[in-house]
Amino acid sequence: MGFYDDLTHVERKKQRGSNIGRMVVTSVTSAVIGGMVVLLTLPTLSNAGYINMVKPGTENAISSKSSASSLFAKPVSVSVGSGTVDAVKKVENAIVGVINIGQRRNSWMQNSMDVEQGQGSGVIFEKKGGKAYIVTNFHVIEKAQKLEVALPTGEKVSAKVVGADGYTDLAVLEIDASKVTDVAEFGDSSTLQVGEPAIAIGNPLGMQFSRTVTQGIISSKERSMPMDFNEDGQDDWELDVIQTDAAINPGNSGGALVNIEGQVIGINTLKISKAGVEGLGFALPINDVKVIVDQLMEKGTLERSYLGVQPLDLANVPRYEWKETLNLPDNVNAGVVVQTEVGKFSPAGEAGLRQFDVIVKLDDKNISNSAQLRKYLTMSKKPGDTMEVTYYRDGIQKTAKVKLTAPPQQ
Repeated sequence: MGFYDDLTHVERKKQRGSNIGRMVVTSVTSAVIGGMVVLLTLPTLSNAGYINMVKPGTENAISSKSSASSLFAKPVSVSVGSGTVDAVKKVENAIVGVINIGQRRNSWMQNSMDVEQGQGSGVIFEKKGGKAYIVTNFHVIEKAQKLEVALPTGEKVSAKVVGADGYTDLAVLEIDASKVTDVAEFGDSSTLQVGEPAIAIGNPLGMQFSRTVTQGIISSKERSMPMDFNEDGQDDWELDVIQTDAAINPGNSGGALVNIEGQVIGINTLKISKAGVEGLGFALPINDVKVIVDQLMEKGTLERSYLGVQPLDLANVPRYEWKETLNLPDNVNAGVVVQTEVGKFSPAGEAGLRQFDVIVKLDDKNISNSAQLRKYLTMSKKPGDTMEVTYYRDGIQKTAKVKLTAPPQQ
């Protein structure tokens, strides 16, 4: 058994030696074949850009060049031309600053001095007869003793008010046109689509940031913002506005909201400023602005029709009075109460309306509050027009034909 075991061990050693020899031969053969393949494919790989063929004597230069290429990005020529850039270029020189100057009494000198009360923006929309005309917000010029307009060049010129209206928050200013170069083009706000680009241009926080451009989208084509001017808890007006998320800040008021064609589609007027609220800016639709501006240019004021009632929102009347005093049916939930006695010779009085009548419709438009009533009389009617009034008296629905007049002179 011992001899057999020794013999087997020797044979096994011989066999392992033979296997190692074959492995060495195979490895060498594979290396040689691999090297030949690489040599044969070098030109192809070089042409494809995967490797660089280095000529003798050029190693240092190529190494230096490769190192530099890895450290610095290659310059690329890029065109910055875009719809937004072109739109801004088209309108930016028609955007101006509006400076409200008031007077403050100086107690220690016992006299008054001019002081700047605020700054806003404006849009030059017309140039004729040596004059240029600017639309801005009423609240930008409110209580001004003097007005100045800052041109795109930075030069300031005096301005005068052609017309203004507080309810619609619009005003038209006039300046000398000798230094005005550009006039903005008004677009069509009725064709706006939610999601299309919107560009705001104005002077946020004053002339320090003059003609600042911000971009967003049209968030909504139709919003109605209730306005309580005398802060009595009852809305006096409903302002129709376009909503945008383009940044609008104090000083942007009166500036332009522009479409991608460089046309003015709105006059920026307000934003909602509350903690945690962003991207809620509003502009007056340019189609409404056109109608109002035409009247302000012609008459200096917005012509209103006169009904002759003192309105009170039904929502502000205690619920128990709806039955006890007004005797309203259960299906009437909104309207305008005639709050006081109606003048006998007023349009409403001549049509037979009385105190405690509840107006629910003017012509074919439902009326829910005083703001809607006042707005309909202003925007949809003019003095001399006839209007049908639907109202409730003692629980019975009635109608009356009213011939509207101009407001009586104060």
